[in-house]
Amino acid sequence: MTKKRKIDVLLHELVPKHHLLTKEESQKLLEKFKISVIDLPQMSEKDPVAIAVGAKEGDIVKIIRDSHTTVKFVNYYRYITKEKV
Repeated sequence: MTKKRKIDVLLHELVPKHHLLTKEESQKLLEKFKISVIDLPQMSEKDPVAIAVGAKEGDIVKIIRDSHTTVKFVNYYRYITKEKV
C-alpha cells in the first residue's frame, strides 16, 4: 500500500494569499460596501483552499493577488457556502 502525501495548497505558486476574516472584519467589510454576505461570490467549503484556511459556512475569505499593473495588490472576497448535494 502506498502512502499518500499531503500537499499544502497554500504553498503552490499559482495560489494567491488567502486570509480568513474575523467576524469583526467581515462586518466592517459588509458595512463599508453596504452589502449582504450573499452578495459576495461564493466559494465551496470543500474547496481545498477553504479547507486549508479553516473556513466554514458563512465565513468570508479575503484573496490577495499580486498585480502586475498599476497597483501592488488586488483584493477579492469570497463567501463560504455549503456544497450542494
